[in-house]
Amino acid sequence: MKSVLDEITRLRLNRGWSEYDLAKSSGLSQSTISTWYRKQQTPTIQTLDKVCNGFGITLSQFFAGGEESFPLTMEQRTLLDNWSTLNFKQQRIILDLLQNM
Repeated sequence: MKSVLDEITRLRLNRGWSEYDLAKSSGLSQSTISTWYRKQQTPTIQTLDKVCNGFGITLSQFFAGGEESFPLTMEQRTLLDNWSTLNFKQQRIILDLLQNM
């Protein structure tokens, strides 16, 4: 299993971000982020969700890692949130509509 802190570091460095940049983007304090590294603590799932929001990715993308991680716009997040509430028939209708555009 991958280290959560290693993945946060990878994503942060890929963006050229400091811990401060991540704190600003995620709404967390820089001291919270620094503490994770100093004490080798794993953030809670709620805190990790804030980190992912700061990176513009989902928790699923975070744990997929590698090339599967890419930022989502707010519109894309909304679309995915709405998609998950649709039943199978509704999803098929939307897919058909998109393919015929």
